[in-house]
Amino acid sequence: MKSGWTRGPLLCVAGAVLLAGCGGGKKFANEERPAVPVQLTGVITDSQVTISPGRVGAGPVILNISNQAQGAHTITLEGNGTTDTVGPVNPLDTAQLQQTLKPGTYTVKAGSRQATSAEIKAFTLTVGQKRPSSSNELLLP
Repeated sequence: MKSGWTRGPLLCVAGAVLLAGCGGGKKFANEERPAVPVQLTGVITDSQVTISPGRVGAGPVILNISNQAQGAHTITLEGNGTTDTVGPVNPLDTAQLQQTLKPGTYTVKAGSRQATSAEIKAFTLTVGQKRPSSSNELLLP
């Protein structure tokens, strides 16, 4: 009976020694998180595309745009090596584009499959210097 009583504690000690050796040595860098995404809103009318705000800092951007024009349109964001398109977006419907933008100038334009008599004026979005990290922000997803 003594061997049964000594085997259990020995197995526990051996298991604890093995587990203690598993996590040692590797350290994880505390890398900065990206900036908090900026929400931009926009509207397409029969004459122009408008985005607000028109100037943001570089980093993650979410563009929510509503089509208030008479016909369906595709929405294109292009500039600084980036091209992203969504659509066609039907009248009175919305769409969303998500991109991480670098400093520079971007064009947001609306297009359609059928030729229109009047061209919809594109919007120029200006992206400035990089926004600060969100590492010190609480309650972020």
